[in-house]
Formats: sequence, C-alpha cells, structure tokens
Amino acid sequence: MPDGDVVIRVENVAKRYQVGHISTRRNGHDTLRDAIVRSTKNFARKTMDVVYGRQIVEGDAVEDFWALNDVSFDVTRGEVLGIVGANGAGKSTLLKILSRVTEPTKGRIMISGRVASLLEVGTGFHPELSGRENVFLNGAILGMTRSEIRAQFDGIVAFAAVERFLDTPVKRYSTGMQVRLAFAVAAHLRSEILIVDEVLAVGDGEFQKKCLGKMGDVARSGRTVLLVSHNLGSLRSLCSHGILLSEGRLITAGSISSVLKAYSAKNQLSSRVYPQESIVRRVAVYQDMNKIVLELEYSELRGKLTIPGFGFVIHDTDGRPILGHNPMLEGKNLDTPWPNEGIVRAIVSSPTLLDGVYIVSVFLGDPYSTIFRDPNCLAFSISGAVDSLYQLPPEQVGSVYPECRYEFIPLEVRNEAVNASPSDS
Repeated sequence: MPDGDVVIRVENVAKRYQVGHISTRRNGHDTLRDAIVRSTKNFARKTMDVVYGRQIVEGDAVEDFWALNDVSFDVTRGEVLGIVGANGAGKSTLLKILSRVTEPTKGRIMISGRVASLLEVGTGFHPELSGRENVFLNGAILGMTRSEIRAQFDGIVAFAAVERFLDTPVKRYSTGMQVRLAFAVAAHLRSEILIVDEVLAVGDGEFQKKCLGKMGDVARSGRTVLLVSHNLGSLRSLCSHGILLSEGRLITAGSISSVLKAYSAKNQLSSRVYPQESIVRRVAVYQDMNKIVLELEYSELRGKLTIPGFGFVIHDTDGRPILGHNPMLEGKNLDTPWPNEGIVRAIVSSPTLLDGVYIVSVFLGDPYSTIFRDPNCLAFSISGAVDSLYQLPPEQVGSVYPECRYEFIPLEVRNEAVNASPSDS
C-alpha cells in the first residue's frame, strides 16, 4: 500500500506507567517507626518527582508497568479497524495515545487528518458549559469553523435526543445523555478519523443499535474508523481489518476474520484457580470444535454432599441468561459415584453459541444445599461459530444457533392432497 494512503502509522510504540506499593513487614505488622520512615521516604520521593516533572506515585516501592510494548501497525484511508483483546491488553491506552490524551514513552505516531474521539463518558466536554456550547467547543477543538459546525448542529441534536436540555450544563446530564451527545458530536462533525472505545456499552440496547448503524454510515462515507468493542458480531460486520493485543503487545494484524479467529483461539481456554482451602480448586471453560466444555476440579468432597451435582449458567455481557443446566432438573448422572477428589465436566454440544463474549456462573451442590457458588466467574469469547458469508448481529438472530430443519412440499402434491376424494384414499 503506498505511503500516501496511510493516515495512521504507529512505530514501536510503548507506554510505561509507574505503580506504587506500600511495603510492610512479613508478619503484616508495622511499628510506629516503620510508618514514620516510610512516610518520610514517600514524601521525599514525591517531592523529587514534582521537581523533575515526573509522574507522582503513591507508595514507598515503585514498579514499572508497560501497558504497551513495541506496537507497530498502519491504518489506511477509509479503513475500519477493529481492536480486540482481553481486559488489560492495552486497547484503551493505545486509543488515548492516538487521541493525543497521553504521550507514548517510546516510539512515534504519525497521523494525517483531524481526529474525533469518544473514549470515556464526558470526554472533551466542559461540565460547566451547556450541551449547545460543548458542541461548538468540540468542533472548534477539531479545527472546524462555526459555519461547518452549524451545518451539522441539527443532526447532532436529533441523534442525541437532548433537545429539551440543550441549554443545561452538561454536569447535570445523566450518564446516558452525556454518552448520546458525545457520540453524536464525534460521529457527525467532519473529522477524517473517528476513534470509539467500549464506552458505548453503557448505553441501552436501542441506543447501541443506533450507534452501530451510524458507524456503518461513517465507514461507508470513506472516513477512517478505529473501534474497540467486545461485541465480536459488530466488529465482524463493521470492520475490514483488525489487530489483536495481549498484555500490551501486538499479537497479530490482518483481516477482521483472521484476527477474530486468533482472538477466539487465544481465549478459548479460560480458567480460574481458587485458594487451597476452597473445596473447588479450579473452574475452566474451553471450546472443542463446536462444543463448549465446562470443567470443575474439586477436592475433599466426602461427607459434604449426598448426591453431588455440577450446574452452570452462561450469560451474555448484558447479564441475560443464554443457556444453562442443572442436573437436578433431569436426574441425570445423579447415581454416578464421585471420587473424593477429581474433575467433573459438562459438555454442551447444542445449540451453538454465535460470535460474542459470554460470562459463566457455576455452582456445586445437592438437592438440599449448595456448597459452592461463583456468579460471573469466567468470561470467554466465540468467533467463527458459523462459517457463513453473512454474519448477522446478535440482536437479529439471538446468541445461540439452534438445530433446525425444513421440509418442502411441491405444489402439485399439495393440490392432489386437497382435491382427493374419500374414495381415492
């Protein structure tokens, strides 16, 4: 791709933060002398940080944390780039650097064009100014003239649905109102590059649908879009390319289909380990072909349950239960003896979960009591569940792919059946 088509170039970008810790004695108890010495050292270090213009960190021990490390990629004009990765992968940090909210510790970024960003609720808004004044303020920050802003003003207000509160200070807006107005401003003002973080997740379902439709319009208009979302179906339908981040590093870049498959493969095994004193040692979920396997490892079960049962519920990211199972409901496997220590598995072969992120809740118990319960203990992602040229968003088809068969009756056969007399049968 010629350099003239590149509007964003990220070269070996890294971002370091310093994390402070308060150290204590090994037995967990400090003397008064320890506290005074620690406070004195902490004050002296923070004073030097102020003098040299460094980040001020609370605590007497400081640790370097690299939120991004040696990240490089290009974005071309008119491209819609999806950025995926687990929580803490560095996605939001990358968008803040691209939006010039913070500077990289290392590397450089070259951007050609005006950037409109929606990173957090209220980003770019002055709380004391009204909604009307903030629209013009945001446009001015983007380098737009007053006439250019006025030409888009009615569309912004209509999309955000804040007509009644247009002259009210933004600090009095609800979170939903702030998000609606912020997205409307970012999407309607004519910047060449639009950057949107997962902040849209705080809106209701109808608003999210409206925003996704608008981002589709923005993408088709030839503007460059960078989008972070855990809604894999939306990323697949909106984005042409993607990048996968993990622990601050770029894992892969390419077509959105290949990136989502890599993301799903990397996250298809999700597990949680519990303290030694817990009767449940580990819970895991992984994908085996189109099967979802949930696994619970336990110990010291003898005498605690009469008829052990392992149950689960899989939710979507909005907390709606998608599917689940409780062996007590069917009486299955209740007569199977459980060893005192071991692993029990639940294998879900149908229906198939469609692309998305899901949350798992588990419990261990018997008909009389529950001895272990952990709601929302794991999260996992699915990508490429249905191999099709057409990827519909979950709100159009739901989150599971059911077994379904169709039958067709030729018209002549139906007519013969209708016209047949009793003597013909």
